Amino acid sequence: MNWFQYWIGHCWMTGWQSIRHNFRMWADLMGSNYENYALLKEDDPYEECVQWFWLSLNEDDVYPQEFLEELIQMCEDIDSGKVKTYSISEVMMNELEELIGDVEVDLKEKLPPEEDDFYQRYK
Repeated sequence: MNWFQYWIGHCWMTGWQSIRHNFRMWADLMGSNYENYALLKEDDPYEECVQWFWLSLNEDDVYPQEFLEELIQMCEDIDSGKVKTYSISEVMMNELEELIGDVEVDLKEKLPPEEDDFYQRYK
């Protein structure tokens, strides 16, 4: 990655993207368009939008050039076969087997609603 690629391709473009996101949140605040900012029923959409706006002003998504070069090198090593990779499903299944071991579960058995903890918490 040369100087031009880093400063123009990464720093400059990331800066403009951050400005765009900040302006969009500011426009949502000014236009009372903040319904989509609440994730939970208990959340106040206006407060969430205000918090996202002020937090986003402090965000910096620009990474150091050395980090990006190291990341690019790691990707090239994976593509060339220099580094052995494992599929996430293979790793997760091995971990799951070790974790669960010999536990037997009948997935067709349903708990009555009064015994189902999930049902009780979210009804």
